[in-house]
Amino acid sequence: QVHVVESGGGLVQAGGFLRLSCVASGLTFSNVGMGWFRRAPGKERAIVALINWGGVNTYYANSVKGRFTISRDNTKNTVYLQMNNLKPDDTAVYYCAAAAIPQIGVSLDDYDYWGQGTQVAVST
Repeated sequence: QVHVVESGGGLVQAGGFLRLSCVASGLTFSNVGMGWFRRAPGKERAIVALINWGGVNTYYANSVKGRFTISRDNTKNTVYLQMNNLKPDDTAVYYCAAAAIPQIGVSLDDYDYWGQGTQVAVST
């Protein structure tokens, strides 16, 4: 059985930083792409950052480019999202997901296994 568990969310002031972590078990982690997504209040779930199986290829939403960094450690079955210079618009529930493919999956449908999410709140 596959489990995906996020951690690291919290409340931070604008301009601050957070590091989210996601551990996936029950699958061959080094064979799958991983992604971070978020759902802001009143909005659809959206891609934040994606990473391929080896960590060489990444993709970022325009709104987070230059501020967020996705990385992974295949020895620990863990993917990270370093979030710097946070803005109130970054307030959302952040989800981690494992793809069914080793490459970057640019559609939410590419992701089979989802975590429960972790809340990030950015105050002014």
